[in-house]
Amino acid sequence: MGGMADEHRALRGRVVTADRVLSDGAVVLAGPRIAWVGPVEEAAAAGHGTAVAATPAPTDGRYVLPGLVDLHCHGGGGASFPDAEDAPAALGAVVEHRRHGTTTLVASLVTAAPDTLRARVGLLADLADAGEIDGIHLEGPFLSPARCGAQDPALMRAPDPALAGELLALGRGHVATMTLAPERPGNTGPDGVAARLVAGAALPAWGHTDAGPEETRRALAESAELLRATAGARAARPTVTHLFNGMRPLHHRDPGPIGEFLAAARRGAAVVELIGDGVHLAPAVVRAVYELVGRENAALVTDAMAAAGMPDGAYRLGSMEVTVAGGVARLSVDGTIAGGTAHLLDVVRTTVAGGVPLVDAVYMAASTPAAVLGRRDVGALEAGRRADVVVTDADLRPLAVHRLGQEVT
Repeated sequence: MGGMADEHRALRGRVVTADRVLSDGAVVLAGPRIAWVGPVEEAAAAGHGTAVAATPAPTDGRYVLPGLVDLHCHGGGGASFPDAEDAPAALGAVVEHRRHGTTTLVASLVTAAPDTLRARVGLLADLADAGEIDGIHLEGPFLSPARCGAQDPALMRAPDPALAGELLALGRGHVATMTLAPERPGNTGPDGVAARLVAGAALPAWGHTDAGPEETRRALAESAELLRATAGARAARPTVTHLFNGMRPLHHRDPGPIGEFLAAARRGAAVVELIGDGVHLAPAVVRAVYELVGRENAALVTDAMAAAGMPDGAYRLGSMEVTVAGGVARLSVDGTIAGGTAHLLDVVRTTVAGGVPLVDAVYMAASTPAAVLGRRDVGALEAGRRADVVVTDADLRPLAVHRLGQEVT
């Protein structure tokens, strides 16, 4: 995808770093790595004056962002990871999101029969080996049928640590997360699915749950302790699959799991996913969660399905028929929201419009999810990191995307 990167070339604009926006900044790329990031006036002293001077100063208010990191994506561009039977089909979704700024992507599956899960995990592991995707997320099948969302309750199963172990083995170290309902017997406990995931370098992702606060609190504490005690764990904290969606609502007399998820994130003991597309969550809710838990404890995700970047019409998500109208995906059978149709850069734009500062919205779409994956080479514009850079216009719409120093075409 694109030719080899020229050595030491600069991208200029309003550069978004982890702590500020450089109004006249530059990112210097040296092959597949970032060589330098800073204000233009400091480039010469840093030894990069020639590369920066060779790039005209933009006049269109463009931004330069780190490549975005999506922890939860089922597809796009008409392609669906849960339905892909070969690599080209799955790559269609990868390319769709990459062209729009997501340079690190975790491919999500949905609840399916065990043989289907085995086949899809093997296919996605091959793509991860090839460097096309950066992990696998299993959203099911050990979920609550009462909070199935757009997933098929008929295919949900009692938690089965042996099946989880088999999928981990087929994933060859690429299974990053698996969504589990805390209340289902067999997901927790010393011999449960969560323990098997942690031993296999994957993270429990609590969600699709009808749990109450006490069982939620126990599951969070148990999984966090497992991760802290396990050498080689992917990260130190469990995650929460799309907070608010697919779980019992927060009510002052029937609290459900949401208050515990927020409290855990507030104390740095979990990372909550937020589908900040303006459909799954109101932007004001995303802003409120950000203000409550902080940017280090919340990750923006798309939960995108095949219709991302595509026109309205009929699609599939695993075994379920989906109709997209007005850009909103819903199950054809009952109108349940069925995944997203946005790219992660769209989610950032919606989040910023909702009142979250740009620097922090980008952090939640790049740095926090990179930390969830245990990746220190992506997720920020810093010297030595992978040369994954997104150039946008003043309205945060993509102009150019660079991955490993190569422009994505």
